[in-house]
Amino acid sequence: MLVLLTGVGRPGQVGEAVARAFAVNGASVLLVDRTYDNVRARADELARDGHLATAYACDLADAHAVEELANRVRVDHGPTLDALVLLAGGFAVSGPIEASSVEDWERQFTINLRTAYLAVRSFLPMVRLAKGTVIFFASAAALPGAKVAGTAAYAAAKVGVITLMQSVAQQEGGTGVRANALAPVTIRTATNVEAMGDQVKYVEREDVAGIVTFLCSDAARSISGQIIRLE
Repeated sequence: MLVLLTGVGRPGQVGEAVARAFAVNGASVLLVDRTYDNVRARADELARDGHLATAYACDLADAHAVEELANRVRVDHGPTLDALVLLAGGFAVSGPIEASSVEDWERQFTINLRTAYLAVRSFLPMVRLAKGTVIFFASAAALPGAKVAGTAAYAAAKVGVITLMQSVAQQEGGTGVRANALAPVTIRTATNVEAMGDQVKYVEREDVAGIVTFLCSDAARSISGQIIRLE
């Protein structure tokens, strides 16, 4: 099984746990992050434990760079991809609408939605050849009834991620490709614990990893177009 995961860079983040779960299950994992030193360190950790892991650096907001990455992956690993897991993104408080900055708003759409769109656009043909799976990362903040005051930019971008997932699921319904989205509340990552402390109710990284690997398995072959809330 060949799996490409975006946003696997710094230690203590969810991508690290998801990549390890795939690797432990025998997958060959392709790790992508903007900063090569960070993603290479994650790949080296897996390789030292006997797993197959390759690191790639890419600015996932750059359409040309993402297409070049897809071409390189084809050369390095062949034309098919069993799973595409879109972990790249980030959270920021945008504040009251009237006081928010256009730059902050656009950044949330860039890192959360544009990166997912460009990755799907470039890698979907490879996933289609494998009749594989695409996993999107949305947020509980994007679901109906969520409290989004002060975080409208982030929540709106994640709503866009859900729409993109549903579009892929509907478009690919006859090709064998499945697409689903996870919508977690706050995940226990190094960054979140540093910012919010240890008294917050977190979703554990290992639980996220278990659900992602399940959704990419044959056991989940009838699941597509779904939003899975984690709390």
